[in-house]
Amino acid sequence: MSASSFRIPSVGRLKQARTVSFTFDDKAYTGVEGDTLASALLANGVHLTGRSFKYHRPRGILSAGAEEPNALVGIERDDARKAPNVRATVQEVYDGLKAVSQNRWPSLSFDVGAVNDVFSPFFSAGFYYKTFMWPKSAWKSLYEPKIRAAAGLGVAPDKADPDHYAAQYAHCDVLVLGGGAAGIAAALAAAETGVRVIIADEQAELGGALRFESGARIDGKDGWAWAQASVARLAAMDNVRVLSRTTAFGYYAQNFVGLTERVSDHLQNPGADLPRERLWQVRAKRVVLATGSIERHMVFADNDRPGVMLASAARTYLNHYGVAVGRNVGIYTANDSAYAAAIDLKKAGVNIAALVDLRDNPTGDLIDEARGLGIEIHAGRAVVRVGGKLRVSSMVVQPKNGGGGRTIPVDAVLMSAGWTPSVHLFSQSRGKVAFNDEVKRFLPGTYAQDCVSVGACNGTDGLSATIDEAYAAGAKAAKDAGAKAAKGTKPKVDASENWSRGMLGAAPGAGPGTTVKAFVDFQNDVTAKDIRQAVHEGMRSIEHVKRFTTNGMATDQGKTSNMHGLAIAADELDKPIPQVGLTTFRAPYTPVTFGSIVGHARGSLFDPTRRTATHGWAEKNGAVFEDVGNWKRAWYFPKPGEDMHAAVNRECVTVRKTAGLFDASTLGKIEVVGPDAATFMELMYTNPWQKLGVGRCRYGLMLREDGFIYDDGVVGRLAEDRFHVTTTTGGAARVMNMMEDYLQTEFPHLNVWLTSVSEQWAVVAVQGPNSRQIIEPLIEGIDISDEAMPHMSVREGKICGVPTRLFRMSFSGERGFEVNVPADYGEAVWEALWAEGQKHGACAYGTETMHVLRAEKGYIIVGQDTDGTVTVHDAGLDWAIGKKKTDFVGIRGMKRPDLVAGGRKQLVGLKTKDPKVVLEEGAQIVADPKQPIPMKMIGHVTSSYWSENCGRSIALAVVVDGHKRMGETLYVPMPDRTIEVEVCGTVFFDEKGEHLNG
Repeated sequence: MSASSFRIPSVGRLKQARTVSFTFDDKAYTGVEGDTLASALLANGVHLTGRSFKYHRPRGILSAGAEEPNALVGIERDDARKAPNVRATVQEVYDGLKAVSQNRWPSLSFDVGAVNDVFSPFFSAGFYYKTFMWPKSAWKSLYEPKIRAAAGLGVAPDKADPDHYAAQYAHCDVLVLGGGAAGIAAALAAAETGVRVIIADEQAELGGALRFESGARIDGKDGWAWAQASVARLAAMDNVRVLSRTTAFGYYAQNFVGLTERVSDHLQNPGADLPRERLWQVRAKRVVLATGSIERHMVFADNDRPGVMLASAARTYLNHYGVAVGRNVGIYTANDSAYAAAIDLKKAGVNIAALVDLRDNPTGDLIDEARGLGIEIHAGRAVVRVGGKLRVSSMVVQPKNGGGGRTIPVDAVLMSAGWTPSVHLFSQSRGKVAFNDEVKRFLPGTYAQDCVSVGACNGTDGLSATIDEAYAAGAKAAKDAGAKAAKGTKPKVDASENWSRGMLGAAPGAGPGTTVKAFVDFQNDVTAKDIRQAVHEGMRSIEHVKRFTTNGMATDQGKTSNMHGLAIAADELDKPIPQVGLTTFRAPYTPVTFGSIVGHARGSLFDPTRRTATHGWAEKNGAVFEDVGNWKRAWYFPKPGEDMHAAVNRECVTVRKTAGLFDASTLGKIEVVGPDAATFMELMYTNPWQKLGVGRCRYGLMLREDGFIYDDGVVGRLAEDRFHVTTTTGGAARVMNMMEDYLQTEFPHLNVWLTSVSEQWAVVAVQGPNSRQIIEPLIEGIDISDEAMPHMSVREGKICGVPTRLFRMSFSGERGFEVNVPADYGEAVWEALWAEGQKHGACAYGTETMHVLRAEKGYIIVGQDTDGTVTVHDAGLDWAIGKKKTDFVGIRGMKRPDLVAGGRKQLVGLKTKDPKVVLEEGAQIVADPKQPIPMKMIGHVTSSYWSENCGRSIALAVVVDGHKRMGETLYVPMPDRTIEVEVCGTVFFDEKGEHLNG
């Protein structure tokens, strides 16, 4: 090692890599290709990387992987590309990388916020629950703004994200999560059977713990070399997909797993066609969990100093990256694995100042080897504190039962309290963990989905046992997914490293009665003392302890802190650990960017925009559009000088006097086909259908099971076994879902097939006295005379040479036809109809005119004139119920006493005493305007318009006992006046319906 570098030329796997330059807090450094930001900083002797959240204490690199709680940085590619809270242990270095530290001011080494550490006695656990309760008036004006300003670690980007993100769905037979020795072995066993396999791992290269284990040999190769050769073999198979840099963040129902792939965060100049990240949504027949285990830190005084890190992390930086974390290293452990770190460092030329083992008489090959290398071992002793501020400078060692201490100079301290199986994804799958008291670990217990845990996450110790278990599990998963027996050969372990056990909770010197800052959760500054305080203040469940102290609520989600916090609470409560409980492992496993989740759904794509076939024509002809669900619909067609009201008045009069064309393509359309189609329709709708003749139509009313109106539409019978069902625009999807639900769960014995054809048919409604003359020249093979095709009929033929389903029906109250043609021909047919319409003075009209015309006739719109609490009787639609029907969805619900009792709100018409006054939709209605406030409201306005055809305003409303109030005067109180209204019927124009026949 040179004086300025901690890179050891003879060690690691990056020796021939290209040199790259990067900056951290505007200071220039160099690393090598393949480095993470953490390994590159350590190679330059930099341990200080951030400040803690609450106390702003100096923090350094703790780990070498996804569990990192301390080394969170901001990555800045340019002014718009700024990503906060990126783990330096995961971020790969590239030439020109710009990283900045967070949660400090004015600089990382001198942070004014560190004053919080001085006043830490006032900021103990739960202080915010007590401090910010008084005075209540101060919350909004004082506390909340300050707390929100202080919240978070990094600075959120203030510009729109210029990157793009991809999403992909995938299906496989076996999904292997984790690319260590266990995951690779399981993937090999499954892949060799020929089934479809996906293996995913969060690291840039698969291999897991083999990155740092120096003593593993498999199939005659070094463990890492075996892993790379095996991964190459898997990648070459047609039935296998290998996903590196890909984290499984969520395990959902029915073996559905969410993964996020870092596609270009490691590239200096990613191509414009490359997404930054890709969201994988994978459905697997079987899932193999090979997620490994996470090393725990030791809980002792000032264990958060930069330079204090996990032993496995130091081994990773040494054996993989060729970086020594210090020159004079101390080690503190209660576990054999730290000895392997001491041995590797010693062999690489790093001085081991002392190895402190909390155990009294540690024995084994690793201990013997360490002694043989001259490493000074202090058994039965504890590190009670460390010295230094911005970097550890010494550690104080004393007998674990107390006594005189000895200060040993060091520039790094490695620690290992044992290993915690990573059961996060298993828990997310709704599996139930079980506590193994012998080894003091939570392990997978009861499975809820088709998955299996293997290796370290299953509590399996030893490489040989891990590979045996994983290979067998992979082969079984493939067989359960439908494969034949495996044809491959199980990998043979020639040499391995084995360790287990360890300790949970606070180490000596940080136990009950001490006031030292022995950190359990580094990022949130939660100490062992805080956990005990939570118990003293009445917290008995670990979930309550977690929320009182914020232990495990940081970005690492307690990966290193949860078990220590649980053990300390259990010790304080004098209860076994399982009785205190285990915190819930929720998705995501690691932080996931908003961009990855949102994908393309932002800006104009945030909500999908749907356009009908005539949208382009409407745009060219000056239409003003409104959003109806996801659809862009023509609202009205103003002529020069017209406002909305003038345009709508003109359109309404034109339709009634001559004709109008309206695009009704957005209506939901469902084909109900099969021998039992009529029986199914009888069950789903209130109306009778068995005797409806082929070629005839009927208004259909659908209820929910509770008896309330759900949807409506016109249904045409095209054949004995085929119905064309229309729904409201907003109800298309929900009606289809409801039909499918009942067909699959309640009526599976019926031979019926349902097909959504909403997008297949463009619909042009031609309405008005001249509608027949407009379509007649274009129709082929259909007699559209009143005698041959009366109102509420449907025929099939051609229009403009294009197949059509022609409906004689009307939502305007005028003679009308709805021309259904394949959507690809929608605009061409519209233009042909428009050309004919011009000969008869027809206009194009939009949704606002459609609303006025239907209201003039008293036709309801479900969802506007009904609100989910309106029954058939309330809406005045009793005629739509088949009098002889004994069963349909909602028949029992609609007969409930409350739904047939008096005092219900019923649909009526309203006429204002002053015909020029147009009511506001939603306005409340009262019987007595002089009653004291708050008034008793007896209803509200559901639809209200000016009707040029009626020469006055019209309105629909739901009013208590409305059907009995005909002719009664009611009142609509408004802020500036009270409006008198007269209750009337719902039909305002052509009460006898004579216009339907022209």
